[in-house]
Amino acid sequence: MGRLSSWSRLARPSAWMLEPEPSTFAPSSAWSNKDMDPVPPHMRTWTTFNYVTYWISDATNPASWALASSMLAVGLSWRQALPAIALGNVIIGIVMVLNGTVGARLHIPFPVLNRSSFGFWFSYFSVISRVVLAMFWFGVQTYIGSECVYQMLKAIWPSIAHLPNHLPPTAHITTSGMLSYFLYWTIQFPFMFISPQKIRWLFLAKAFIVPPTWLAFLIWAFVKVPPHNGLLAQTAQLSGSKLSWAWLGALNSALGSYATLGVNIPDFTRYAKNERAQYVQVIIIPVAFLFASFVGLAVTSAGIVLYGQVLWDPLKLIDQWDNRAAAFFASFTFALATLGTNISANSLSAGNDMTALCPLYINIRRGQVICAFLGGWALCPWEILASASGFLSFMSGYTVFLGPITGIMVTDYWLVHRTHVDVPSMYRPHGRYRYTYGVNWRAVAALMVTVPLTLPGLVNSINKNIHVGVGARLFDIAYLLGFTLASAIYFSLSKIFPAYEAMLDHTIMEEETHPDNASYDDKKDEIQVDESKIASRHS
Repeated sequence: MGRLSSWSRLARPSAWMLEPEPSTFAPSSAWSNKDMDPVPPHMRTWTTFNYVTYWISDATNPASWALASSMLAVGLSWRQALPAIALGNVIIGIVMVLNGTVGARLHIPFPVLNRSSFGFWFSYFSVISRVVLAMFWFGVQTYIGSECVYQMLKAIWPSIAHLPNHLPPTAHITTSGMLSYFLYWTIQFPFMFISPQKIRWLFLAKAFIVPPTWLAFLIWAFVKVPPHNGLLAQTAQLSGSKLSWAWLGALNSALGSYATLGVNIPDFTRYAKNERAQYVQVIIIPVAFLFASFVGLAVTSAGIVLYGQVLWDPLKLIDQWDNRAAAFFASFTFALATLGTNISANSLSAGNDMTALCPLYINIRRGQVICAFLGGWALCPWEILASASGFLSFMSGYTVFLGPITGIMVTDYWLVHRTHVDVPSMYRPHGRYRYTYGVNWRAVAALMVTVPLTLPGLVNSINKNIHVGVGARLFDIAYLLGFTLASAIYFSLSKIFPAYEAMLDHTIMEEETHPDNASYDDKKDEIQVDESKIASRHS
């Protein structure tokens, strides 16, 4: 009876309610919790070096390798693929700093910051979109990590390659693959309980272990297949307009690969010691990703010569090796690379987003656990990675929504509000950023114009039998089109129909004490920042 009573208590929503803590600004714990509040000074621990190791860690992962090498599979040469990747990451680096500076200044996460541009209630649209994308990416990275585990198991126990398969071909995964997937998912699960302040040490370890291994891969490629014997000798298989659109599609895929973090980078820069600490992103992102991409292209090119196949997935290439020790170590470093990327770029991001959706019951840690189950199992990531073209379509699909959302956020803070925002009002449903019933219709209009332009191309990329004509071409420039067009529309509407209640001539970081937590109408005077007050509430 006692055990049944315990289970019945767990079935009640109140059993899962977080312990109420006084929020810095929100009227009650139903609107915020400790993980959503501005980061107090003693928890701002990320330095420039941490952001360097963070991006080295994120760049050196199998998805970055596969993105570059899969461009060979769709007909581009390496000389055409590298400029697309370089330009894409320069653009992403600029976006990261523009949005990241906001997080470093205000010390608030993306779901809260987003309310100033989309309105308190409509901001949930972009938060939900972001959390779904994070869960998709979590599943994809987990599947890639499972391939690493499979190669490690194969190096130790070769007979796993002959394990009977009880799954149909349409499943796009075998029994041994499912076993490896479960093992990797289980291995990475405990890392979701590490706080954002401490997880940076995982990035440091990965930054020192993985890049030397990738450099060894590059040396292997040049030794096995010198340039005069065919390394990087592949030429473009396309010409004319097909080549141009394929290049633009490659650029869009490079943008889409980290466009998600372009939206929610404040989740990480809010832990910066100061806003200058994260400026290094504009340099380290293009450099790190260009290195990772070149390694992927060179090794894939060597695989074409050695094995007669375009092995755009590095784990498929390792599968060709006879040296079991080399295969095990290489697979281990790829597993570590995937682990760091999956926790930082996907699990933590989803945790932040879910915290905003239900702060009374979900904190970052619980959000990560939910992401692990939904993203890891419900979304079947092995279906997405079934082919090279499918992989590129998946990467590009992100940009349909992320380009416009990012453009609106950047334009709102830097051009419309001119960096003057009211942080306390971002935590209140009836605050300054309520706009019209919680919706900033200017942002809605910008999305409604830009997103439909690229949807036909997205449909065509998923199902080639659906012909959409010239609309398919717009999908190849979805990020740039969405970012620039949404920015222009949002800025124009904000100037023609200004939201006077949201216009300030200074930034409000702290509030005066009001017994009823009143809305912005009661707080129009400039308020000096008092960081000791914020710190005391978290001590």
